[in-house]
Amino acid sequence: MSSIFGEFLSFPQEKGPEVQLRVYGDEFYSRYENMDGYSVVYDQDHGLYCYALLIAGEFVSSGVDLSQSPPEAVRRHFKESEEVRNRKFEARYAKMNPPASSFKPSLNLRTFGAEKGLLEGRRVSEGEIKGLTVLVQFNDVKSTVTKEDVDAMLNGKDYHENGNFCSVREYFRLMSSGKLDYSNEVVGPITLSRNRQYYTENLLVKEALDLVVSGGLDLEKFDSRGVGIVDAMSFLYAGQTQYLGELWPHNYIIDLKYGNIKTNFYMLSSMGRSKEDLSIGTFCHESGHMLCRWPDLYDYGNRDGDFEKSAGLGYFCLMSAGNHNDDGRTPSPVCAFLRNLVGWCDKTVRLNKPGQYQADQGDYGTVMIYETGKINEYFLVENRSKFGLDASIPASGLAVYHCDTLGSNEWQGGSATKHYQCGLLQADGSLDLETNRSMGDEKDLFGKMVGIALSHATRPSSVLWDGSDSGLTISNISEPGRSVTFVVGQEKTDHVSKGSSVSSEMIPDNSTTGLTNTITLNQEGNVKQLVVEVDISHNNISNLRVELTSPGGKRAILHNRTGIGKKDLVMRFDSKSMASLVPLLGQSIKGKWTLKIRDLARRDTGMLNKWSLEATY
Repeated sequence: MSSIFGEFLSFPQEKGPEVQLRVYGDEFYSRYENMDGYSVVYDQDHGLYCYALLIAGEFVSSGVDLSQSPPEAVRRHFKESEEVRNRKFEARYAKMNPPASSFKPSLNLRTFGAEKGLLEGRRVSEGEIKGLTVLVQFNDVKSTVTKEDVDAMLNGKDYHENGNFCSVREYFRLMSSGKLDYSNEVVGPITLSRNRQYYTENLLVKEALDLVVSGGLDLEKFDSRGVGIVDAMSFLYAGQTQYLGELWPHNYIIDLKYGNIKTNFYMLSSMGRSKEDLSIGTFCHESGHMLCRWPDLYDYGNRDGDFEKSAGLGYFCLMSAGNHNDDGRTPSPVCAFLRNLVGWCDKTVRLNKPGQYQADQGDYGTVMIYETGKINEYFLVENRSKFGLDASIPASGLAVYHCDTLGSNEWQGGSATKHYQCGLLQADGSLDLETNRSMGDEKDLFGKMVGIALSHATRPSSVLWDGSDSGLTISNISEPGRSVTFVVGQEKTDHVSKGSSVSSEMIPDNSTTGLTNTITLNQEGNVKQLVVEVDISHNNISNLRVELTSPGGKRAILHNRTGIGKKDLVMRFDSKSMASLVPLLGQSIKGKWTLKIRDLARRDTGMLNKWSLEATY
């Protein structure tokens, strides 16, 4: 989808000159104001934009066009009621729905986990995919853009025309690390039967497709899976992008059948007036929905109960507002969250082990993940320094995303039950994206920082949505650049504490009380490895039971009446090879360690000569 957040754009009128209007919305629901802030609607009967009246919560035309003064009954910034907005939104949003199958009676496109965070519907995100692109002209609006111009933009190998970073095909090759090769066959331009204004209210797709099929185009060549379904269809119309009705750039589903092959998803956008208008951003964004079933990572403003929009990931992801970066010529990369959902990241770097890590800018085949123990909730880290496709994003440095496939970017509230699917932890803690104050600014990514940059106690924090500590701590971030290093957790160095005791004490014969001897360790830390050495003189060691007790009260049996007839117990016990010592691992080393020796039979006697303890912590 393609959202507009208060931009001034030019709009044609059938019976008047172009007008400048401020636009708010997307293809599902939009609102228009004139330069003075009055809400307007297009009046089909007058062929002009007119001031909007608000009746029963819904806009109707006042019949007074914008060349005149506003009627007394209108006020600036009129908005339709929540109920009306939601009804109009739902009617258009339903066009995205794939048809329900017999075993799935209802579908949920809000990405609350049914497809692990992706939209439902047929996905073709790997392999060689050939799409159909139809160039469309109107009776009254033509374009000097040629088939060759569009073919180069979609398929070119070293395409940089008009300042574009690359072609659409190369963009998806780069994002997918070669897993998706998406090319397009371009046909047309064809000329439709009506003027452009007619198609703001009437979808042009069927008429255009009928024309190219009747002209001999074989749709079977666009069915890569051989299942009788067209993989991808795109329609580019002549002239500037019309942010109106059915001409607003969008990705919907349409059910048509030509012989043995059916249509499925399609996208629609503009090709401009001349080749200088060609840019890849919107085409890549809409193709992301169509091929990969990526959701929009911004708020439509209609499903979270507050009807207020938020920016989601703003300019930092293609599937938010990043398709507009550099006027669409250098669109933002697809964020790591979405690339990983479609399986484009072959290398996984898990950040749960403390240590120093390196993130490389443009390494789109790697995902760096901090796992929280919840399969749906985790953190991702990637280098978004200003190079390549990141050259036009607002900030430079390390990006940290809080992800939950059961969330939705329509939920900007940040509560335990309603929160973003993928949210950028803005380094300045401002929440500008959530509150729609901006699409991103220079303080949103983590630049060079000595010491802790992110933890449970910082702002922003790394706590989970339920308020508990995720355990993620990031510190010592290097300068933004092709490679950024950072430290996760606190690097732990092994230390060793040793103690020994020389005793020469007799072991009571045939006694359950036995002999006890202690070694005190004063260091702080938890046991990682334990080594115990004992030197006991005795005529028959099968009489002996020897056990070690930690300062916390955990016990381990070192010797238990084995070795009939053998003399003297001189042994080394190591937790690496002796299972009975394992329960003592993780115990605090500080305090008294107690060795207890019992002689549980008559006649033979013995003595504890010495023993020692070595604890690695």
